[in-house]
Amino acid sequence: MGGFSHERHPPRYGCVICTLLLVSLCGRLGAQSVPSAGSSSNTTSSLPDVPDYVPPDRAPQATNGAPESSNAPPQLRQTIEDQSDDQSNPAFISKHMIADRFWISGQANFIFQAHAPFHSPYSGPNSFHSYGEDDLSRTLTLYTGIKLLRFSSVIASVDEAGGKGLSDGNGVAAYVNGDVVSPGLSRAFYLSRAFYTQMQPLTADRINEDPNPFVLPSSIPRRRLEYTFGKLNLLDFFDVNEVGSDTHLQFTNLAIGNTGTYENGADGHGDTVAAMVNFQGPRIGLRFAEALLPKFSTDGKLDYNIGHSRSENLQLDYSDYALQGYATHFRTLLFISHADLGNYREANAAFLSGEDPQPDITLHRHSGTVKPGIAINFEQDLPLNFRVFLRTGWNDGTYESFTFSEMNNTVCFGGDASGDAWHRKDDRVGSAVVNSGLSHDHREYLALGGIGFMLGDGALTYGRETVSETYYTAHAFGGLYLAAQISFVNNPGFNRDRGPIIVPGLRAHIDF
Repeated sequence: MGGFSHERHPPRYGCVICTLLLVSLCGRLGAQSVPSAGSSSNTTSSLPDVPDYVPPDRAPQATNGAPESSNAPPQLRQTIEDQSDDQSNPAFISKHMIADRFWISGQANFIFQAHAPFHSPYSGPNSFHSYGEDDLSRTLTLYTGIKLLRFSSVIASVDEAGGKGLSDGNGVAAYVNGDVVSPGLSRAFYLSRAFYTQMQPLTADRINEDPNPFVLPSSIPRRRLEYTFGKLNLLDFFDVNEVGSDTHLQFTNLAIGNTGTYENGADGHGDTVAAMVNFQGPRIGLRFAEALLPKFSTDGKLDYNIGHSRSENLQLDYSDYALQGYATHFRTLLFISHADLGNYREANAAFLSGEDPQPDITLHRHSGTVKPGIAINFEQDLPLNFRVFLRTGWNDGTYESFTFSEMNNTVCFGGDASGDAWHRKDDRVGSAVVNSGLSHDHREYLALGGIGFMLGDGALTYGRETVSETYYTAHAFGGLYLAAQISFVNNPGFNRDRGPIIVPGLRAHIDF
């Protein structure tokens, strides 16, 4: 079995052309929009100070008949309600917007998890530990921002990630704690976000917006272009979901809170440097980002040679109220990684032929490799404050998994409900399950004894990995939320010889 070179050299200017086409398309969409009633012009040079439309509780409709909620800013890691200034349960610092220009807020999160010993006839260097263990992770974040002009801002945040996770974050593809970072990374405070953002109005009408750490204006254009560049976290803007994108108040699982196959550009802390453009209308949004990818090194620093390593991310959002006035959201994300990625088939063949003493994906990397993927994200509001969601995704399992999670296909579904029915409106209960798999070449690599960046039992009896999580988050007082959770892991690391594992946990979230 001979190895084949999969080296590819895509056009250098493809990403630039895609960006120009996106901006051109968004400009045409904005130019064709019909002015709302009472607007004398569609000009964007100035916006009239007219009363903002206040929607009803359900199925909010603007004067042009479009649902308002699709204009909301990207969902943050924490819920908008916890960080906005009109929250019903204010954080310990209740006023975050100072002089209508400066923003300051923060949060602290602690997640404790444990598990008892479980069945494991063998293990490897990246296995989930079969002996009993317990660990506590910690994340601290300080959000700051300054509003420069009416629709331009500079956003910066400082983070600290401490403690540790079960088995140092290895051994389970749908890992049970999305806050855990590599134990080799520094525990010092670091600048996690520092980006400039600018809105370009495409219509004169506006909608109300609650200021939050990422969007400082109190009203924003109904149709607009948004430009963002700097250091940011792609998961704040792509693949978000109001039911399951908050590891601090919702599901802590890595592959429930995001699509596990989404190999987003990120360093060891989950951040990257990117340029992003977004068209946002009442029902449709279109977002594109060009982002840096990490180097293959223990420190996980970014590769700033964009001609050598980068990722393109394109997401289409659609929102409507077609189901009896309840909100529906649908998102499709396409992503492409350009990097020096290893080929599993070549690594397997080299080991079986005796060329390599053990399977080693790092010996079969090719410059200019292109690895595509897709993620689909759906959520639906239902009566009685109940919401459901579905995530599914795929990436090309021919090539090395190198960031976020080690899986090639996944499907996840679940739901949550607020505590209104038992007179605890600020409480929330949720449950979800994620089922994931590997490509044929990837699973053979692990079965032959190969080691991935987060998996490697030394052998493998393949089976799809299934992980479920159920949580209850209770509002204690002010900005303090306490939660209990339990996870069930079947076939950890896609290995039917190990497990199952039960992982209970406790969580504390503090807003200030």
